[in-house]
Amino acid sequence: MQLLLFNAFNGLIQGVFYALMALGLALILSLNSVINMAHGGFLVIGAYLAYTLAPYLGFWGALVVGPIGAAVIGLFVERILIRPLYKRPDPLYTLLLTFGLALIIEDLTRTIWGAQGLPFQVPAALNSPISSVLFFITGYRLLVVGITMAVMLGLYFLLRYSRLGIRIRAGTLDLETVSALGVNIYLLRALNFGLGCLLAGLAGVLAAGILGLTPPMGSSLIMPSFVAIIVGGVGSLVGSILGGLLIGVAAGITTTYYPAASEAVIYLIMLIVLVIRPRGLLGQEGLFE
Repeated sequence: MQLLLFNAFNGLIQGVFYALMALGLALILSLNSVINMAHGGFLVIGAYLAYTLAPYLGFWGALVVGPIGAAVIGLFVERILIRPLYKRPDPLYTLLLTFGLALIIEDLTRTIWGAQGLPFQVPAALNSPISSVLFFITGYRLLVVGITMAVMLGLYFLLRYSRLGIRIRAGTLDLETVSALGVNIYLLRALNFGLGCLLAGLAGVLAAGILGLTPPMGSSLIMPSFVAIIVGGVGSLVGSILGGLLIGVAAGITTTYYPAASEAVIYLIMLIVLVIRPRGLLGQEGLFE
């Protein structure tokens, strides 16, 4: 029973990273219409920036500045590389561009910081388990869950009640009308892309404290994050969160009984959901039907 709880909780933490990644991917896909294959690269950027800045800013400062750095770089990427492709209706152009960008980021990371894994130090007090029985539940893992919940709640209020959030939601439904009302849709898309990269960078910093730092760490998280969007439903941010947590916990539980299938079960869940409910658990009707 304890082994099951151990693996299920590990799966929950993994699912939290999937959910954060999927949230950023869903935001960018909904408004920018970009299948951002470089999203894992921004996760890596946030993590390595935090690692580099931690000796100067401390853990808490790096936790804040790392994701912001990823967002700023995301703004430059959107302005220089992505924006010129908005007028091309075929999403294949941005998909290929971001796929190539992901490879470049991984190679640059390997060149600057080396190919070997690096540890990201978290405060010793956070690494202590909360009890001898539940030894796998540490303060840091609870912090990861708490920060993720706070970010998701903050994103909800941002999209629901702020002017920027209302414009983003309106733009996902009818960008031409939003533009006709005088909104600068290029700036809106840039801020939305930066927000998605911020979430990826945050996921990278939080994941680094548990998984460590490696150049391909973003590649290992990007595909399950896309699966989370499909399972939860394209167009639904809540669905992206639900999908990420669902596949994470499912993979963790599967590890208890059949470790070799822990990754395959993620894609099996996607297959089952698409067969039973093609638009995903909370997706908009008509997207896949």
